[in-house]
Amino acid sequence: MTETQDGGSGDPVEPGGARDRVESGQARDRVEVRGLELLVICGVLPEEQARRQPFIVDLDLYLDLRAAGISDDLDDTANYGSLIDVLVERLADERFMLLERFAARVVELVFANTGADEVTVAVRKLRPPVAAHVDTTGVRIHRARPNG
Repeated sequence: MTETQDGGSGDPVEPGGARDRVESGQARDRVEVRGLELLVICGVLPEEQARRQPFIVDLDLYLDLRAAGISDDLDDTANYGSLIDVLVERLADERFMLLERFAARVVELVFANTGADEVTVAVRKLRPPVAAHVDTTGVRIHRARPNG
């Protein structure tokens, strides 16, 4: 039986699911950041471009953590503390129309500031300007580090 990309169920796969396996069958290591609240200007409406709004960002940074597991040295892993500082500082001064661009910018900053080989970024808008009650709207993207 061949497993489909989504684990065979037809449902989207969350981090930790079937796609979290490399071809050899080994689980991929990752550093997780959950619930990072950022105040960012993002939206297509004029009022959304007028002030910063709260967004929640979740990150999965994929990298080999075996050396860190042996050495207990911060230099052998992704320093999420310094990455969070970079995200807070840099994104506060930027402006986005789409959540997709916001998430892509987070990817760029992750690759520029960590040794992650791949990253999954989820961005959720806490107060989307829609008529119906919605807790959040958002996007989730997964990218591999470009070669070169």
